[in-house]
Amino acid sequence: MIDKDSRLNLKKCVIFFDFDNTIATCDVFDNMLLLFSRDDRWMELEKRWKSGRIGSKTCMEGQLRGMDLDKRSLDAYLSKIKLDPSFKELYKFLQTKKIKIVVLSDNFDYILNQILRINKVKKLKVLANKLSFSRGKVVTDYPFKNKDCQICAHCKTKNLMAVSPQGASIIYVGDGSSDICPARRAHLVFAKDNLLKYFKDNKLEHIVFHNLKEVLNHLKRKLT
Repeated sequence: MIDKDSRLNLKKCVIFFDFDNTIATCDVFDNMLLLFSRDDRWMELEKRWKSGRIGSKTCMEGQLRGMDLDKRSLDAYLSKIKLDPSFKELYKFLQTKKIKIVVLSDNFDYILNQILRINKVKKLKVLANKLSFSRGKVVTDYPFKNKDCQICAHCKTKNLMAVSPQGASIIYVGDGSSDICPARRAHLVFAKDNLLKYFKDNKLEHIVFHNLKEVLNHLKRKLT
């Protein structure tokens, strides 16, 4: 496909990253299902979500209720999550170019921020659903839910538009179904997995990537 990055306005450029399977090397929440679920009821919720019968908020809330989860066990799990080996280098490169960097995730802020802290990534803006602990129980909130759309718990598109200056050039890096809507607003899209399938099926311009080293190399060629 033809990429459109020749039209990027580097003085007003914003890059958005998905987190699971993009910055992180795995789907952090999906692995939690395998580790902490009391039974296999989460699988039925997953099937209903994938078939479009329920949205991600309903799915995740039901799956969380089926987990034996406390702060200590969650923190122990999160301490083992690895980032893509090239993310820190890519992050530093974008900072030197003064490009605004934002993470958009349908996962939870506590989970993402813990992983980033453990991996010593600082000052990265994260927009995600909310998770905290109160009296040993998980408490969630969905401040970025679009009331008119039942698909995603976090409306990434709304936040993408809110934090992008007028006339900004938007770069999007993602892999999942929740990335489809916001990626359609971008001038340059790096896609893999479900996002790649959608862009291919709909003949939309994109760049295929498998890891962030490929994204870094491409942006180095175009932005230096």
